[in-house]
Amino acid sequence: FLFQDVKYIFGVVGVPVVEIAVAAQEVGIKFIGMRNEQSACYAAGIMGYLTRRTAVCLVVSGPGLLHAVGGMANAHINGWPLLVIGGSSDQDQEGMGGFQEFPQVEACRLYTKYACRPNSVQLIAFHVEKAVRQSLYGRPGVCYIDLPGSLINQEVPLKSLKEVHRCPDPPQIFADQRLVSKAFDLLKNSKQPLVIIGKGAAYSRAEEKIRTLVTRCNLPFLPTPMGKGVIPDNHPMCVASARSRALLEADVILLLGARLNWILHFGKPPRFSPSVKIIQVDLMMEELHNNVQAEVALAGDVEAVTSQLLQELDNCNWSFPATAPWWERLKTKIEENAKVVQKMISDNSLPLNYYIVLHKINELIPKDAVIINEGSNTMDIGRTMLANYLPRHRLDAGTFGTMGIGCGFAISAALWCQDTAPTKRVVCIQGDSAFGFSAFEMETVIRYKLPVIVIILNNNGIFSGVDKETWDELNNNETHLGLSIPPTSLSPAARYEGITAMFGGRGYYVTTIPELELAIKESLETVHQPSVINVIINPYAQRKPQDFPWLTRSKM
Repeated sequence: FLFQDVKYIFGVVGVPVVEIAVAAQEVGIKFIGMRNEQSACYAAGIMGYLTRRTAVCLVVSGPGLLHAVGGMANAHINGWPLLVIGGSSDQDQEGMGGFQEFPQVEACRLYTKYACRPNSVQLIAFHVEKAVRQSLYGRPGVCYIDLPGSLINQEVPLKSLKEVHRCPDPPQIFADQRLVSKAFDLLKNSKQPLVIIGKGAAYSRAEEKIRTLVTRCNLPFLPTPMGKGVIPDNHPMCVASARSRALLEADVILLLGARLNWILHFGKPPRFSPSVKIIQVDLMMEELHNNVQAEVALAGDVEAVTSQLLQELDNCNWSFPATAPWWERLKTKIEENAKVVQKMISDNSLPLNYYIVLHKINELIPKDAVIINEGSNTMDIGRTMLANYLPRHRLDAGTFGTMGIGCGFAISAALWCQDTAPTKRVVCIQGDSAFGFSAFEMETVIRYKLPVIVIILNNNGIFSGVDKETWDELNNNETHLGLSIPPTSLSPAARYEGITAMFGGRGYYVTTIPELELAIKESLETVHQPSVINVIINPYAQRKPQDFPWLTRSKM
């Protein structure tokens, strides 16, 4: 692991992997002991995204590995480098019903690029290098190595081990220059262009070149949720507040590291114009022309291809007219939507609504904070209300739409900040249901003294709950509670902030905006004492009216 630049291992130890964690610490690899394998795997996956180097999740056999599969699938679908090391039952007990025996390699193949079980100690280093390389090269992804307990505890002569070198960083892939020229001509001749920036652009470290391209060409851009911050949200060419109109009316779309999947409504009508021409830039060739036939498909690293587009720009120095009717239509829609949101921000009636709470959070947290955003309405509204100014500073449910990532992501983000910018804060903003998936990882946060502030928007349920009066009526009903309590409901005004009292962190129960202001300010003043701020909001609060439903459904 050390040879492959692995800096962190996340996991839950037990038989037979305790020795691996101890050995890793002895050579300087930081082991972060988590409370659940699923959160550990989420943490390792997002560390791979943040660093562009493979992070490791270490788990025990059988149930321990199966708990980690959710994190493996999440990293696999998102395209993040991750290596999972699973202990397994001893080789000489295979098929006999050994302790936690399970067909682990076979179970992992669906979620991995490479899965193996070395048959000797001498081959472990070879498979580790190969797994790291497979996880980084091409489209990043997940690899799995199965280590039987009998192998972990085996001793061999040092001279019998073969030397394995560090896996080099992946080579940068450039697109066919003729196709780049064709793409630029298409963009140059468009009447209503749009750039869509995905998290693939953030992973590629393409922010500088994309900002140059967008600014010099005067192009409106729209970030996907985790593409936010590649160009700051307050940039004058950001049209996120006119998302529906921009998607619907654009005639040429430059797609930078974003997939035409459910997040972008598959690139199809009625959300997109039937005649729209797509310029698609993606590292993975298999992703090109998926769902929609691209007019120009550019296979390559987003940063590299954007530099090629800039070379085309240098040859002609073109810019989209600032006075074009397209800009006027987008600006009009932005202003209309701003008025609707402002009305909701101005509503400080109790219980509070999403918009006023998220607006106040956005005002108070540092502009360079890493934001983890999770939940249904909490995440969807947060995408529009919480501004990002730096790339890779918004982490959310991602392509897989995964709930439960919050605390695991926050732990990794805080460790990443310690290595790169020690004064930076991590703010994890979750719904109450989302917090429940991994709430006990707050003990992990506090144990490692990580500068994490968790803010819970507590609406008593999944999507929405019920108020206290309705809850009391349901509880007094003679019908079994499994029949009377709505499936989306959770306990009203639950005191989630109390979890910090068990471990030495700070907890705040908030019902008003002044209380929220005080809680955030006090939380920001202490770096090594994490906080949980439990904000009670109206259980019936909803998003502002939408031009289209957020989720495109099939018409059967």
